[in-house]
Amino acid sequence: MGYFHTRGLRGSLLEEIINMTNEIYRKKGIALIQKIPTPIKPMEMDKETRTISLGYFEQKSTVDYIGIAQGISICFDAKETSQGSLPLQNIHKHQMDFMQDFEKHDGVSFILVYFKKYTKYYLLPFEKLKKYYDAKENGGRKSIPYSEFGEELEIKISNNAYVNYLEKLSEILEGEK
Repeated sequence: MGYFHTRGLRGSLLEEIINMTNEIYRKKGIALIQKIPTPIKPMEMDKETRTISLGYFEQKSTVDYIGIAQGISICFDAKETSQGSLPLQNIHKHQMDFMQDFEKHDGVSFILVYFKKYTKYYLLPFEKLKKYYDAKENGGRKSIPYSEFGEELEIKISNNAYVNYLEKLSEILEGEK
């Protein structure tokens, strides 16, 4: 596994909003979704602040979140971009493999995408993500343009506090029936 020097918590605002949302879901008895930590082996620590300044990833992570919502097993990754498209280089093969295996066991996989440029959140189901990812692997486009994220995938902000992704997921799953 590769070494890293900390560059701050990339995507931490998005993850914080998702964590708040997950806590609301838990308190309301709607879902139990947990953040999956990436295993890191510290090599250097700042003794004063007790923070890792150099370390390496012990193993590849799977996805950012996993859990259950009203009897449905879900897993997803959170991606944030300041560009006008979602770079597919930010989605790794082992993550795609995990989500595909998860779906084979009747789970539901997806990614949550935050476009900073447009201040909009989207839920991209695994099957749509896979089409773009497979095309990239076969020499196609290396990103998903913002224009491909239509209103049917947009997550509306609820109560000015959280990204109600389960509502959007429910709409998508109902549309598949």
